[in-house]
Amino acid sequence: MRKPTAIRFEMTDIAKLKDHTGRVAIFVDEEGRLDSNARRCNALTKGAVARAVEGDVFAKTKPGQAFTLNMPVGMAAIALDIVRVARRSTVVQLRKTGATLAKLRGTAEVLVAAGPLRGVENVALGLAMRDYTFVDHKTGSDDISGSVVIMCSKPDDATQAASPLLAIAEGAFMTRDLTNEPANILTTTEFANRLEDMRDLGLKVEVLDEEALASLGMRTLLSVGQGSDSPSKVVVMEWNGGTEGDAPLALIGKGVVFDTGGISLKPAGGMEDMTMDMGGAGVVAGTMRALALRGAKANVVGLVGLVENMPSGNATRPGDVITSMKGDTVEVINTDAEGRLVLCDVMWYAQDRFAPKAMIDLATLTGAIIIGLGHENAGVFSNNDTFCDAFLKAAKAEGEGAWRMPLGDAYDDMLKSRIADMKNIGGRPAGSITAAQFLQRFVKDDTPWIHLDIAGVASVKSETALAPTGATGWGVMALNRLVSDVYEDG
Repeated sequence: MRKPTAIRFEMTDIAKLKDHTGRVAIFVDEEGRLDSNARRCNALTKGAVARAVEGDVFAKTKPGQAFTLNMPVGMAAIALDIVRVARRSTVVQLRKTGATLAKLRGTAEVLVAAGPLRGVENVALGLAMRDYTFVDHKTGSDDISGSVVIMCSKPDDATQAASPLLAIAEGAFMTRDLTNEPANILTTTEFANRLEDMRDLGLKVEVLDEEALASLGMRTLLSVGQGSDSPSKVVVMEWNGGTEGDAPLALIGKGVVFDTGGISLKPAGGMEDMTMDMGGAGVVAGTMRALALRGAKANVVGLVGLVENMPSGNATRPGDVITSMKGDTVEVINTDAEGRLVLCDVMWYAQDRFAPKAMIDLATLTGAIIIGLGHENAGVFSNNDTFCDAFLKAAKAEGEGAWRMPLGDAYDDMLKSRIADMKNIGGRPAGSITAAQFLQRFVKDDTPWIHLDIAGVASVKSETALAPTGATGWGVMALNRLVSDVYEDG
């Protein structure tokens, strides 16, 4: 998998500004005041920095944005990036500042002269998160990037503060890699193999095959994958960094490695995007990686249901009735509403086996959530206000859009079936809500639960603040923050 850019913190040394041959970045506050690094660059360039800052370009540059002096006279650098920063930058602003530098740098080595700027570890995270490309299947694309050095007044403190943040970036990169992979590469077996590799990080990883799933009664999950040659699997990842014996937080991910819609076949246009229908499982995997890398002092278990939804002579048909692990029966009205059939069995299994203190499921579940919220926010559904508020707070702190959606008996009634306990869809109106209502039927009364519909945010057609076009890794930062805020010991 792609690893984040190597970032090193060093003590400020203005002598290095003259001879650095890559890109040099300096920071100027909103009032246009130059720190010692900027003054040195100004002297080297015979006043070019001051003239630029006093001009219209700087006035139109927003905090976190930059303008560039290419091939600055008096310096060996190929470019001098002048970054405007707010006097008191927020964490989100600092990360966007780092992302700006990542977009400018290409593959050049970068010397970031941070000066007195506070929160340089968040600049580093923003730079690392945005400095990502997926070129695994492009011939001749080695994507070898130069290193990044950030000069600051307290490099040891910055290194320590950045370490857990860069672990989060690595987790997000894993999520992006998985979500970007084509389905002929990321089969259910390959997905499981990549998760098993995380045993090296201290995770306990168990793979349940079809025989084990049948024995457990996971018939709704198995019904989704029975039309495919790829075997269905459930992978369980345990991180036990908290108090021994404490109930874990459970994270559940939908891992449909490719979704044709099954017998209810999708239109051809855009079907190639369904390689990202395992985005929920990707977020769970990336979050578990981040928690392990930073040594989170919490007990967290991640479970992902890995299937492929294909049409064949053995595929589930509309009108079939399937019995879930819980024992409830489901009339399958539309085989393209398959993610909830995967999740419901895994959620029930997680509660039976681990009795978690709380549970979150993530899924690229419905197109309806994109109609409602676009690509700015994930849909958040919950049975517990306190738990939901804690997650929304964490998501806001990390700059990951999330918006709470309603649940209610009237929506639940839309799932009534004439011949079974429930239908797997409730019709066109309120499609994302009825999908959540379906899942809530598999949540035990004493389990705080959140459902995250990430169909609009898992993979996008235009770049976001911290990610290029394609898979975003949305959710890894928010879930890590939730664990840190609520579940970590000490």
